Amino acid sequence: MSEIRIADHDNFETALKRFNRKIQQDGILAEARRRAHFEKPSVERKRKEAARLRKMRKAAAKH
Repeated sequence: MSEIRIADHDNFETALKRFNRKIQQDGILAEARRRAHFEKPSVERKRKEAARLRKMRKAAAKH
């Protein structure tokens, strides 16, 4: 669970920005969007394979 500490001198906008940044870093929002609808196992495999290939190409481009 993501948590931020709010000091007495923090205003709402600053705290909200920090919270949004924190949940983005933790991947909570992406996970919620992904789970919003059922994903068939075949679609999930294709998505994961595409992500793996992207990572491999990115790693190969660095060398």
